[in-house]
Amino acid sequence: MTQATFSVIIPNWNGGKFLPVCLEALARQTYPALEVIVVDNDSVDGSQELLRTRYAWVRLVELPENRGFTGACNAGMQAATGAYVSLLNNDTEVEAGWAAAVVDAFERHPEAGIVASKMLLFDRRDYIHTAGDYFTVDGRAGNRGVWQKDEGQFDHEEFVFSACGGSSAYRKSLLDETGLLDDDFFFSLEDIDLAWRSQLRGWRCLYTPHAIVYHHLSATGGGVTASYYDGRNLIWVLVKNYPSDLSRKYGSQILRAQGRLAWEALRAWRGAAARARLRGMLAGLWGLPRMWRKRQAIQKTRRISSDVLEKLLWPSQL
Repeated sequence: MTQATFSVIIPNWNGGKFLPVCLEALARQTYPALEVIVVDNDSVDGSQELLRTRYAWVRLVELPENRGFTGACNAGMQAATGAYVSLLNNDTEVEAGWAAAVVDAFERHPEAGIVASKMLLFDRRDYIHTAGDYFTVDGRAGNRGVWQKDEGQFDHEEFVFSACGGSSAYRKSLLDETGLLDDDFFFSLEDIDLAWRSQLRGWRCLYTPHAIVYHHLSATGGGVTASYYDGRNLIWVLVKNYPSDLSRKYGSQILRAQGRLAWEALRAWRGAAARARLRGMLAGLWGLPRMWRKRQAIQKTRRISSDVLEKLLWPSQL
């Protein structure tokens, strides 16, 4: 029986110093039908030459400008030939059985359109970055188990809300149905947005502890940039995806959570990241008409009941 191709897409922007570790780990994979695509966002650190000279087996897609995480990933997904497609950060190292574990999870669970890996810290490999992501009723996204010591508490498979975009995996058929990442997001929470669209259509996200990834946190992103896009994109996720019936039930909690985020940023006004968060929230409000138009299309495709969806959401974390 021919094995399905598994396409791994690595967005890259001046991350040449991380690529050797990432790519050499992929070269050691036990799953044979692997396609590796690096999408370069017009790097100036020699990443393209590194790939051409040392990693000729990697398919290189060169973009003429920096199109962000979403633009690079979408270009890679459009080029991919696999039945399963993964987005993998360039600052990661996967264990040798990672790809095989992801494909196995998909094949055992046809209802799963997304698979989440067990992500551990690169420099402290007994600590968790995420065991799948959650979303709360008051409109917050987060990593399950973040900063916890790995003592086996996440060593069983279970359905979760989303996979972290740093190592998320998707069925190609899901992407054909829901569309790719929202390019308006550029960076941050694009994974949660795609998970929302998938969950609303009735797809599931499966976390498997057998697919292990080590990640340098914020090695190629974070700080002021992350604060801006976190502030903006969380508003857009809510406007696009949060169902009206649940909004009526939890709307006051969502508004309080957003107000608390804004107040915390105001209190820390002297910090560049706090000011960036406020700018992002204002940009989120400015973009509401465009997101509302997207919401109308998304909600028309909803197939899941509010009762089922509500059970996927976590209680408020504030």
